[in-house]
Amino acid sequence: MGTVRATAAAVTVALAAGAASVAAGRLASDAALKAPPGRPLPTEPRLTVHATAAGRITLTRQLASLRPGTYGLAGDGSHAVVGPVLTAAAPSADTVVRRLERVTHGTLTPGDHVWLTPNLYVGDPGAALGLDHTDVEVPGELGALPAWWVPGARDTWVIAVHGLGTTREHAMNLMEFLHRLRLPVLALAYRGDLGAPRSPDGLNHLGQTEWRDTDAAIRHALAHGAREVVLLGWSTGATMALRAATRSPVRDRIAGLVLDSPVLDWPTTLKALAAARRTPGALLPLAVRAAQGRTGLRPGPEQAAPSAAEPLTVPTLIVHGPGDEVAPWELSRRLTARHPGLITLHEVPDAPHAAMWNAAPPTYEEALRRFLTPLM
Repeated sequence: MGTVRATAAAVTVALAAGAASVAAGRLASDAALKAPPGRPLPTEPRLTVHATAAGRITLTRQLASLRPGTYGLAGDGSHAVVGPVLTAAAPSADTVVRRLERVTHGTLTPGDHVWLTPNLYVGDPGAALGLDHTDVEVPGELGALPAWWVPGARDTWVIAVHGLGTTREHAMNLMEFLHRLRLPVLALAYRGDLGAPRSPDGLNHLGQTEWRDTDAAIRHALAHGAREVVLLGWSTGATMALRAATRSPVRDRIAGLVLDSPVLDWPTTLKALAAARRTPGALLPLAVRAAQGRTGLRPGPEQAAPSAAEPLTVPTLIVHGPGDEVAPWELSRRLTARHPGLITLHEVPDAPHAAMWNAAPPTYEEALRRFLTPLM
């Protein structure tokens, strides 16, 4: 009898441990599958505002606050734009001073917790940039998808698709540049975004199913005067663009791809986000398995990178760098090496995920201009 009880107790403990591991894996997978649009990714640290003055803001000194370039600075109820680090102005070894370009809304006071974001602008293209635009609805498979359309004289449209942790406001970083090139821009909100339908399971599929909304945007553009389109995507938006280029029934109308920080291997990205939430390393494979079970995602042939069965045939510009902690730069290098002459890789050092433009706007825009010119 004692042996039976001991065995039963051991089985109970094992089952409880297994159930706990499954629950832990499920919770860890939420870092990617439930990443809310417009909120910081787990890899983005919270910073404290220490002081503000005319044209200056003092923040906690971290690698993030020392990044080169121009960024949005978001808090709960506030948004500002900060420029370069003012190297001669730091009042202590624990702080850093950056140029404060403007406060878009709200206030910044000492003690506030904020984070850097790629989004420089909030609102819409009219209010933020003074650009004429139209609010349109793109018919998607799950329902109407809100989008901004900024008109241009050319019949090649740019369809802009944001990624993890941002909203369609991210596209406004490049709208003035694209407007100067006279390119119409369609900036899409897709499933899970504010005002757009939810995915059936309420989860983010890291571009693996959301790409169908990009396909819907292409069809909308073609039905409203576009001859061809260029897909411009950040993060999982780049994943969506890449999948559309190899799977869309109208992919022959895609003139080019611009992929900023593309997520080419969703398990790697999911593990990076889960690890940033301090998930123990031993649980990271469980997070991947939990994501597979919850969403039907599969690694291998179902990843974003083109396969022999679905080859990439579209001229592509990848903008990426080794500072990306979410989507490994090395995967972009490998993809470029597999498609010599078709893919151009523009490296941006010292830039976080999906913020390649923020780190060096002039060189980013020049690389983009060179790529787009033959396609217009």
